[in-house]
Amino acid sequence: MQAISHIVAGTDFSAEADLALHRAASISKALGAKLHLIHVVHPLDLYAGSELSFSFQTHYQQAQQEIVKTQIDTLAFKLREQFNIAVEAVTRIGRAHTEISNYAEQVHAGLIVAGAQGQHTLVEKLLGSTSARLMAVSKSAILIVKNKDITTPPYRHVIAAVNFLAGAENVPTMTRKIAPDAQIEGLLIFDTNQEAHMYKAGMNETLLQQYRTQALADADHKLSAIFNEQALGKQVSRTILSGYPSQSICNHAGTQHADLIALGKNEKSGLENWLLGSVSKGVAYAAECDVLLAN
Repeated sequence: MQAISHIVAGTDFSAEADLALHRAASISKALGAKLHLIHVVHPLDLYAGSELSFSFQTHYQQAQQEIVKTQIDTLAFKLREQFNIAVEAVTRIGRAHTEISNYAEQVHAGLIVAGAQGQHTLVEKLLGSTSARLMAVSKSAILIVKNKDITTPPYRHVIAAVNFLAGAENVPTMTRKIAPDAQIEGLLIFDTNQEAHMYKAGMNETLLQQYRTQALADADHKLSAIFNEQALGKQVSRTILSGYPSQSICNHAGTQHADLIALGKNEKSGLENWLLGSVSKGVAYAAECDVLLAN
């Protein structure tokens, strides 16, 4: 995995966005990365019922860009002074998730940092938050900041959940980059729904127990290979639990007082993801701590 040299943080100047900016700045300092602040002006033609002329909309959007440029430049100056890091501030016009994702790709950002909830329009309430839509379109890893502590303490206990799909090995590696001194607990949730389907299909209890024993042994072997102490350091442990993945991950993070959950963000696609959701989406919504979504 390449080093993270550029980090993008979106802001709408809300309190939640400020928390995300401080976390992004802290990570930028630790990694020696350049921080890019971006604010996206929402076009008037995206609001329902907008009948204003094109020239008026263009003038309004340009005026808004000038106003927010002062705000975002001030934020950039404060972060430079406080964290002693390189900060670039930009504004764009369009849909927030699209513009942030495109800009991150343009500057080759290894990480996008976003607040869990900011200023919501009716459109966002209907279609989902910027963070949620970033999950679907971004090619970069995404850190969703939910912790309300403005002092931004370093991560101490991370639950890194994997499911052995393609890219699972990136989760612990990315986690260690973001949380270099944390205890990383590799977690696999043995989905009990699979056993239920096997039982309904006619598999008897003896065969089911044999399957369960072998599956757990295989899972522990794979976890051991992915969460390699030699590569990740000695502060690594492994846990295997049974249950429904999203709920079990969040519940375990709560009982362990974890301050970060890390997992892969690409699990389902297309209609399946739309109808059923995904583990990453479920965790991103339900978790009470920060959530890192690795590619």
